[in-house]
Amino acid sequence: MHLYAAADGAVLSVSGTPDDAHTRRHLDDHRIECVAADRRVPERALCGTFDAGLFRTTDGGETWHAVGTDVLPESVTSLAVSPADPNVVYAGTEPSAVFRSLDGGETWTELPPLSDLPSASSWAFPPRPSTHHVRWIEVDASDPDRLFVAVEAGALVRSLDGGETWRDRVPTSKRDTHSMTTHPDRPGHVWDAAGDGYAESDDGGETWTTPTEGLEHGYCWSVVVDPADPYSTLLTAARSPMRAHSTGSAESYLYRARGGGPWERLDDTGLPTGSGVTRAVLTAGVSAGECYATNDHGLYRTTDFGDSWTRLDIPWRDERRTASGLAIVG
Repeated sequence: MHLYAAADGAVLSVSGTPDDAHTRRHLDDHRIECVAADRRVPERALCGTFDAGLFRTTDGGETWHAVGTDVLPESVTSLAVSPADPNVVYAGTEPSAVFRSLDGGETWTELPPLSDLPSASSWAFPPRPSTHHVRWIEVDASDPDRLFVAVEAGALVRSLDGGETWRDRVPTSKRDTHSMTTHPDRPGHVWDAAGDGYAESDDGGETWTTPTEGLEHGYCWSVVVDPADPYSTLLTAARSPMRAHSTGSAESYLYRARGGGPWERLDDTGLPTGSGVTRAVLTAGVSAGECYATNDHGLYRTTDFGDSWTRLDIPWRDERRTASGLAIVG
């Protein structure tokens, strides 16, 4: 096992087995926004912060160093690694912009401005209404030239040429996307968890539907698909931002949909949900049915795609913290 987990005040690197894990904790003094890593280069990971830009490790989390300081702003809010080449990395920032690295995060170049899109004048993040940021970047698992970029809040935009040009939001897309995923065995399909609900596209983002039968909570945060079954989906959701993120008022839930059927709420499976639990961040594993989750109660793993979860015996936190990212590399 080798993973990187992030929360509002620390990034954790874990290697070894669940029973004998080597844990390292860094960047405690920073507001952590995101983390990204790739199984093809497991010793390398990137961590975006709100107040100090981007950090990178190349030794499995033993040490972290600032990179891109000459180009990137101090608020790096999202990261993504290309499925075609682990050296191609994208970073989203506040104010909303997308940067690309071709050397694994050592150097960066800004892509054409998102602010040139017609809808940009309407973008605003409610807690800081004078600005907005890129909450998520999804590089299509079946077409690495197709990028989905979620601006929080206001738009889900796309590129069909690796970020050289941008296409503005379409009428049926969500305006407050928090996370997305794609699957190599289901080309053109996109899953979208947003503050204004849940959506899917089957044509690469041209049009969107809202399959929400059984979904009782509309503020959606994290979505993943079974590595071996592109028709099985897990989703975390709550009733509102306060119920999702605040440890003092949290009440969040886990849902699963299979085979295009309705959503079912997964309670009492070993992953804490309900009152007193912040929304979990999910990431798919490698094997069929494997998924990892982190919330303010710890780190968890399922091998049956949500039927049962096991808490990893890892000293994740000395206090409850809201999770901001999770990457599995082995």
